[in-house]
Amino acid sequence: MDKHPGPQESTATAQRLNDAITRLRARLRTESGQHATGLSATQLGVLAGVVREGPVTAARLASTEHVSGQAIAQSLAVLKAAGLVHSEPDPKDGRKKLMSADASATELIDKLLTGRAAFLARAIDQVVVPQERKDMDKAIELLERLADADLNEAVI
Repeated sequence: MDKHPGPQESTATAQRLNDAITRLRARLRTESGQHATGLSATQLGVLAGVVREGPVTAARLASTEHVSGQAIAQSLAVLKAAGLVHSEPDPKDGRKKLMSADASATELIDKLLTGRAAFLARAIDQVVVPQERKDMDKAIELLERLADADLNEAVI
């Protein structure tokens, strides 16, 4: 007989996972020096999107960040004022603007990502014993699958 966890067990597991991810993300923000940038997590997420995807439209950023166009516009206004991004007309469609990152934005994002990775590497070395490394790889694989899940169900 195949034994599947019941809804209550899945809900409890989901809550534990959410709590662990929340705590880890907060720790990564602290360890990377993110707080010292003066930018919010949302603004830094948008900036990372411009660095990664740019030149990119605000609509594309809104889609990839899963936020509204208004939220993207607010973040982009702050990033423009800070000189981290700039816009130029799309050569294929002059009605659209393409957002690009300043070199200083790329350096900032690289520094933050390097700080996060360095913290995680130290934590893994100190906390995860060699016999658990395969478990760690499996956990990462499972997290990647959860992140990629396409549930095609209406959420109520």
